[in-house]
Amino acid sequence: MAPLRQKMINDMKLRRFAIGTQNLYIHAVKGLARYYHRSPDLISEEEAHYYLLYLQEERKLEWGSCNCMAAGLNFFYKTTLQSDNIRFKIPKRKQARKLPTIFSRSDLKKLFEAADTLRNRVMLITAYSAGLRLSELVSLKPEHIESGRKLIRVDQGKGNKDRYTLLSDKLLKELKIYQKRYHPKEYLFYPTGNPHKPIGKNMAYKVFVKAKKKAGLTVGKGIHSLRHSFATHLLEDGVDLYSIKTFLGHNSISTTMIYLRLTANGIKKIKSPFDRHGSAIVEVPDGKDN
Repeated sequence: MAPLRQKMINDMKLRRFAIGTQNLYIHAVKGLARYYHRSPDLISEEEAHYYLLYLQEERKLEWGSCNCMAAGLNFFYKTTLQSDNIRFKIPKRKQARKLPTIFSRSDLKKLFEAADTLRNRVMLITAYSAGLRLSELVSLKPEHIESGRKLIRVDQGKGNKDRYTLLSDKLLKELKIYQKRYHPKEYLFYPTGNPHKPIGKNMAYKVFVKAKKKAGLTVGKGIHSLRHSFATHLLEDGVDLYSIKTFLGHNSISTTMIYLRLTANGIKKIKSPFDRHGSAIVEVPDGKDN
């Protein structure tokens, strides 16, 4: 490995960056070096800015991808090369934030029943019943299931934070059956034939897509929809926002508050002013519209 890359990796490890973040930042610097066919420490600030413009205008990368690239380059130049005066910044996202899509409870039943193996069914149920991110789901270990306390421990979730979330009674029964059949060792969910390796994110995503297609469901863009459904259903069941914030591992309550806009309970109690109108509907003779 090149000394410069190793130095950047060591800089990130020293700051306890998550493996995913390390990989993204290394990818950003490698992309810059490939674009100019030079070592990144020989690439000027102006050239790096032009590269980010290329990603945005010609490659048509999404805002989030460009922002990750800028963050990686910022770290490399400021920390690894110690160039204090350099700063790469992508303008704030302009488009409005879209509401997440959620599954109804009947949809979830169809989704779980459509899973083709016990492992895949239990994995999807775990993602929903505990409100886990994809990275947290694939990183689960058997010792994280604290059955006596009815909790699931999430080690080093987003932002390198540990937390606890709910362990469903029904899931616990499923997990006992799963553990007797699959005997997980290092990781709870693993690829066939390799119990010492976690199931990959891409494989878990494919499990979700396959089950969704078999169940004939159209909502839910990704496995993260199960986490959105978990939060929304808890709100509908009367659980307070601060508890849900804790289960999800959000930094701010404002992030959790988006689920208030998705709950059906409050909306169902509100009637349209048209329904409260005192007059009866009067039939109008058919005629041509002007």
